[in-house]
Amino acid sequence: MDIPVRFEIIGDSLALKWFDGTEDFWSGSFLRKHSPSAEQTGEMDIFGRIQGGTSGMDEYKEVKLIKLFPVGNYALRLLFSDGHSTGIYSWSYLRNLPEENTNF
Repeated sequence: MDIPVRFEIIGDSLALKWFDGTEDFWSGSFLRKHSPSAEQTGEMDIFGRIQGGTSGMDEYKEVKLIKLFPVGNYALRLLFSDGHSTGIYSWSYLRNLPEENTNF
């Protein structure tokens, strides 16, 4: 598993330094919009239909990253200024998260 050797909040951004020396940075608003939580993405019912979720909404531009909590050795849980904290950002999710486009 690819895990970061260091992670921290710098200003309003999450910074990760990976074992191979690469670094990733994402703003709080970008991470909030891309939260992997069921609250954000919705949940699949027994018929395969997605119920709920707010994915695709642009209401997160003012949301800030407040705090991070390690989840075992595999993920981070992030707390945002709008109170959202249910997304578990696994290392593999973060490693594959695209570069931030500030025009989202």
